[in-house]
Amino acid sequence: MSLIEKDETEAVGDDGYRKIRTDVVFGRLRPGQKLKLEGLKKTYGVSVSTLREILSRLTADGFVIAEGKRGFEVAPVSVGNLRELAELRLLLESHAMKASFANADMEWEGRVVSAHHKLASTERLMESGIGEPEQWKRYDGEFHQALISNCGSRVLMETHALVFDKYFRYQMVAFLYRGGEPAVQHKALLDCALKRDAESAKQVLTTHVTNCVEHAIATKSLR
Repeated sequence: MSLIEKDETEAVGDDGYRKIRTDVVFGRLRPGQKLKLEGLKKTYGVSVSTLREILSRLTADGFVIAEGKRGFEVAPVSVGNLRELAELRLLLESHAMKASFANADMEWEGRVVSAHHKLASTERLMESGIGEPEQWKRYDGEFHQALISNCGSRVLMETHALVFDKYFRYQMVAFLYRGGEPAVQHKALLDCALKRDAESAKQVLTTHVTNCVEHAIATKSLR
């Protein structure tokens, strides 16, 4: 295989990985769903060998479960797992915000303000019933990543991003949009960031995540 062919194969694999991961996060591939290679090949336009590599990566990330000779399935959801992810997200994000606020500068502040502006605009569309969930998810993630972007640790940010996606999957599986409360909390987080008030931000984030978890459980859609 030439270098060009190798690069093209890797690009196809990366693109397929992103598409399948996105479909898991947004619940288009449902929890517990069997992932048949031939069916995925037709849907995503990648070879069976590439699919095996993709599903192995998703297994390592925790979005897919490998069942030995029985193949692969989408990772299940549960109340217990949601609570664990929420606790881990709070632990990582609170620690990262504290470090990020301590290292705050004008460039960081600009990223946070810009990210919140895009998120707030999207939240208004979601509340009106005309927003796009994928855009909402993107800007929600970008805002929380912006808050911690000056924490000084790429590993911490990458770990937080992985946990955030696993946590967000529950929002898509259990419910869509909770209404105006998250928007108010996001604005409060912005205000805390501009004041460099990490302790108040931690309190707001705790309420933000806890209320989300309880709302998801109340839908009774989790096993």
